[in-house]
Amino acid sequence: MRKRGNEMSRDYAIRATSFNNQVRGFAAVTTELMSELQKRHHTWPVASAALGRTVSAGAMMGMMLKNEKDQLTIQITGDGPLRQIVVDADAKGRVRGYVKNPAVDLPLNGKGKLDVAKAVGNGTLHVVKDLGLKEPYRGSVRLVSGELGEDFTYYLTVSEQVPSSVGVGVLVDRDGSILASGGFIVQVMPEASEEVVDRLEQAITALPPVTKLLHEGATPEDLLQRVLGEEMQVHHRQAITFHCHCSKERIRTTLKGLGKKEVQQLLEEQGEAEVICHFCNERYRVERADLEELLQEMEADDDPSVKDAAE
Repeated sequence: MRKRGNEMSRDYAIRATSFNNQVRGFAAVTTELMSELQKRHHTWPVASAALGRTVSAGAMMGMMLKNEKDQLTIQITGDGPLRQIVVDADAKGRVRGYVKNPAVDLPLNGKGKLDVAKAVGNGTLHVVKDLGLKEPYRGSVRLVSGELGEDFTYYLTVSEQVPSSVGVGVLVDRDGSILASGGFIVQVMPEASEEVVDRLEQAITALPPVTKLLHEGATPEDLLQRVLGEEMQVHHRQAITFHCHCSKERIRTTLKGLGKKEVQQLLEEQGEAEVICHFCNERYRVERADLEELLQEMEADDDPSVKDAAE
């Protein structure tokens, strides 16, 4: 659980219900996760704000997945200077993400805030869920504002047909570091009464900015209780961590997928290969000997006599 003050803190998310299960909610603090991503990708403030909002939404949507092996990918593509935001999350709270153009600098918007809407622009929000079935679930909606909280609200309400309200935010310090990141998702179940819906709307309208609450030390429980009330019941708590499953072996597989001609060309022209993971920005250097070995493996795979001997 996240701790207050100067003690070590830890990101986590919760899932809860209220009003006799007429409403369910999720809330998350992702400050450490977003700090890790900011350092890895060197995101400028408006890029940090956009990526952090998406990361928080992804972490909470990951909690909606039913099975441990389920995972989802969020892709936001717009005509703004950020160009694209990609976030992966799974049911275990492991999250990674990046923004295509991390070095975007824009004037503050009319409210004196980071202009995420202009940085994202017009475009589409895509969600792909790998649920272990033959084909992944795919859903997409047009961006309605580019502020992302409203866009995730629209996606969940329209594409997944669950009336929702999403509030996500990131507070960035003057030096670009992350002071606070997190948010909430509240969803109304089909049996919810009009009275309950009205109470939710009033509570959400009266809610101070998410970043203000988080910076003051609010926990996920604090955030959600302001909306769901004292009768809120927490059913699950889950740590949220940065995790990238890239590895040197995966890089070898990627190079192998390029084909013999391309690997041979790398060997002849550069004598080595360097591959950078989009998600974690780690650099993998593949030495000449490794490329030669990889090329031999590819040639053996294509040699019928080798296949016959193996059989």
